[in-house]
Amino acid sequence: MTGGPDPALRERLLEAAYECVARYGLAKTTVEDVVKQSGVSRATVYRVFPGGKEELLRAAVGWEMSRFFGRLAEAVAGAPDFASLVESGLVFAHAAVHQHEVLQKVLVTEPDRLLPLLTTEQEAPLAFITAFLLPYLEREQREGRVLDGVDLGESADFVARMILSLVGSHGRWDLDDAGEVRVLVRTQLLAGVLTPAALAA
Repeated sequence: MTGGPDPALRERLLEAAYECVARYGLAKTTVEDVVKQSGVSRATVYRVFPGGKEELLRAAVGWEMSRFFGRLAEAVAGAPDFASLVESGLVFAHAAVHQHEVLQKVLVTEPDRLLPLLTTEQEAPLAFITAFLLPYLEREQREGRVLDGVDLGESADFVARMILSLVGSHGRWDLDDAGEVRVLVRTQLLAGVLTPAALAA
């Protein structure tokens, strides 16, 4: 009995698809482009992605989102406490999105194609961020810095969703301003999670 597609092969195809999107855009990227970029056969592409171009592009967007949030996790891992971690994460993610050349290019030229893909593929990074945040919240709880009755899993999920939402559309908040981010995090995002003493630290 055989398992699913070789993970290395899947990664190769996703990387090739991402490079094609960077070069041609979402609409103009074809399976044939990915075949040429990856050096694998058309039949292999369809074996790994039976849904063809749409499935491949959706997976490529999810792959790059996961890589993006992996870099985010590395950037904030040394934060001294949970509130600082969330602040650093928002500042880093906001700056990284604006410096992401491919994302910015596609947002300008093909937002109607990209935004639905970002929405459908956000479950993987959401799960990743939630799992990343949970141990930090558990540490805060052990140190008596979490409000009584708070469900840590629900709180990690809420904060993860808010991070994703704010990175995508920050509204009236200036995420380039560290002071404003501090106010946002400590008076809005975490006011129902951490104790006043933890938020004032």
